[in-house]
Amino acid sequence: MKGDRIKGNLKKYFPGGNTSKGFHSFYDYIIETDANRIFVIKGGPGVGKSTFMRKIGEEMLDRGYDVEFHCCSSDNGSLDGVVIPAIRVALLDGTSPHVVDPRNPGAVDEIIHLGDHWDSKGLTGNKQEILATNREVGRLFRRAYGYLASAKIFLDQVESYYQDTGALDAGALDKVCLELTHRIFEGKNRQTDKPKARHLFITAITPDGSVSHLNTVVDDLSKRYIITGDDGTGKTTLVKRLADAAMMRGFDVEAYHCALTPENIDHLVIPQLDIAVINSVEPHFYKPRAEDEIIDTMQFVNPVLDSRYLAEKTTAREMYRRSMELAIEFIAKAKAEHDRMETLYVPYMNFDEVNARREQTLTRILEIAATQDI
Repeated sequence: MKGDRIKGNLKKYFPGGNTSKGFHSFYDYIIETDANRIFVIKGGPGVGKSTFMRKIGEEMLDRGYDVEFHCCSSDNGSLDGVVIPAIRVALLDGTSPHVVDPRNPGAVDEIIHLGDHWDSKGLTGNKQEILATNREVGRLFRRAYGYLASAKIFLDQVESYYQDTGALDAGALDKVCLELTHRIFEGKNRQTDKPKARHLFITAITPDGSVSHLNTVVDDLSKRYIITGDDGTGKTTLVKRLADAAMMRGFDVEAYHCALTPENIDHLVIPQLDIAVINSVEPHFYKPRAEDEIIDTMQFVNPVLDSRYLAEKTTAREMYRRSMELAIEFIAKAKAEHDRMETLYVPYMNFDEVNARREQTLTRILEIAATQDI
């Protein structure tokens, strides 16, 4: 047992996402390459990889360890990884589309292949159906990514509205960026000369629509700066500048990227200051608390009097939302096909052996934990 703590805290992330640029991976940021141990779980669909990781994560939570669940953007009920930060141990799904191979085999990484526990002869009988289903899953995701690319085009049109009309006061935005930087960092000592940035998604476009786990990461922080305002009024610009300012001052950062446009940062956490900067916008609105500070970027916007621009913006937003709906429909169809493929594997798995393998792995993790001074 870890101290007197009854149960650990659980944080949830998405290490990969379905974006306007296809599948985008931040798997390199799940855990450091010099971790104590990284277990890379291999095997086909339906062989129990997610359950393997989840049960170990839940056991460690029950033992008082904080745990990270890295969720699958294409299957809300599935995990792509589990991390126990205090002992620097991770379990990762090492299969497509986020293929993970050991970087430091034996010293840090090792492969657990659940294919060791399937009946290869039985699976061979399903070969043609497995190949056909795999092709269909790929086709459906290509359609989904096409609609996500379309959604990005229309969202760009929405976001360009204030700049195209000259309504956005860039100077006022710059001034607020400087003032907020001063408030956050004034009097704070530099933490390190080699600050690190961890990049992940906290929101993902999934078969059930846009899903956010933002609250699991920011609810317990002592301070939140919540940025509100319409698309195109400088919210992501403000977050990015604060991230840069934090690193220039020697603070580590956690950057949580936009589910649709992965190059943009929606949210920022500065762990050493126990604060977050949150872009509160669809689909990750965040309800402020008494101690939170709200920055409304509409204060940088002058009225737009020409109704033609507003009509164009409204049409673009409608097209954006329709494109998103169609993308989600195809992601859901891809999940249904993937679920069907799992049924082709399940009958040929020896889950008693998989469960025994999991218990052996848990024992090894607890042995690592016993050596850590926590």
